[in-house]
Amino acid sequence: MDSDRGLLVLTTVADEGAAERIAKALVDGRLAGCVTRLPGVISTYRWEGRRQQDTEVLLLIKTTEAVYEALAEELESLHDYELPELLAVPVDKGSPAYLSWLTAAVSGKD
Repeated sequence: MDSDRGLLVLTTVADEGAAERIAKALVDGRLAGCVTRLPGVISTYRWEGRRQQDTEVLLLIKTTEAVYEALAEELESLHDYELPELLAVPVDKGSPAYLSWLTAAVSGKD
């Protein structure tokens, strides 16, 4: 595992209030360099044997593998959902300058 490797973590939340609260906590805690909030996404999914559909806010969380476990724990403690979506996608390529900034932002060296 390359601890400096970038990750794009995705989660959805019920509303803008939850999105803002989680985004601020992750950035302030240096668990994310940036959290982009995309309101108005519509999620269709199966829950407890039934098809559901909800309007949610999608969070695109930019972080590194080095802090992923701590981020996952914090996200689960802050999240209002019983089973929050938590998907981490490795960043194989990206702007070297942006990825350097991201590493510095979560490591406290910015």
